[in-house]
Amino acid sequence: MTLLITLITGVMLLAAIAVVVLRGLLAAVAALAAVSLALSVLFVLLRAPDVALAEAAVGAGLSGVLLALTLRRVGLWPGGSAREDEQ
Repeated sequence: MTLLITLITGVMLLAAIAVVVLRGLLAAVAALAAVSLALSVLFVLLRAPDVALAEAAVGAGLSGVLLALTLRRVGLWPGGSAREDEQ
């Protein structure tokens, strides 16, 4: 059990470093969602499934979608901005 918790914590640390190091904003958003997902798994292992469910829904799901939509809105999405679609 301790080894698994250590492994998941290591995955979280690597993903958190990736958020800072990655140049692509979309990749950084994906790495941030990976941190949140790993934290959800950690909460499950610590026998807090309600907290894990909330973290997975808000942290990985809602935050990731909001950040990705923000990238699209400000024109930093790899496919272009929403303004280009309207014209």
